[in-house]
Amino acid sequence: MSSLKSLESEYPIIDSNFHKFCASHAIFTVEDFLLNDVYVLVAFAECQSNSKELKQGITQVLSIIDSLHPPWMNGVDLLTDAQRNKQVLSTGCEGLDLLLGGGLHEGQLTELVGPSSSGKTQVCLQAATTIAYKCRASVVFVDTCNSFSSRRIADFVDRLLNPSLKQAKHKTLERIMSNVSCHSVFDIFGLLDLLHRLEMKLKTQVKTNDCKLRLLIIDSISSLITPILGGGAHGTCP
Repeated sequence: MSSLKSLESEYPIIDSNFHKFCASHAIFTVEDFLLNDVYVLVAFAECQSNSKELKQGITQVLSIIDSLHPPWMNGVDLLTDAQRNKQVLSTGCEGLDLLLGGGLHEGQLTELVGPSSSGKTQVCLQAATTIAYKCRASVVFVDTCNSFSSRRIADFVDRLLNPSLKQAKHKTLERIMSNVSCHSVFDIFGLLDLLHRLEMKLKTQVKTNDCKLRLLIIDSISSLITPILGGGAHGTCP
């Protein structure tokens, strides 16, 4: 996770007094900051003798976060960008691809929602297998509930291969599994830490033109968010 202290050298307003204020509210990282209500933080800051500096620090952190977002785009720009730069990835299920307008759209979030044992994980495993095989791409599978199954991937590989290629199944399965990396995560902070490390890795790969990641699957996001927000929703985000 990115610590607030790491911002101090570049942004003087984020000084030791600001760190102490944030620490008093259990805020030590940018992720902690995002999980807090900004208006509540501002209200607490206004009660301090150095309220002006603290509010400037809050504004500075928000500005840093905003600068990391892509620029706002209107509908026409989004459509043009999608047509020129984004590809559609098949899930391996023709009917589901039809419902999704061709498949999973790169750069977009697709959420699968349904009751337990309705097949969400199977869709994720099939999509991971299909993309790793047909696109020869990398897939990151974030497993929050011990749902990842290499045996099921082997089953999907068996369905994908032509009868004439059955003898090469072991080698094909080995290649696909090397393209699918599974990470076990059991709380929201572990997920944020993983995403941060993944972001750093991708930035390095982009610089060397060696980025092959095409799909990020979180199965399931609800098991991480429900303890914080409450409720009983079940969803998976590939």
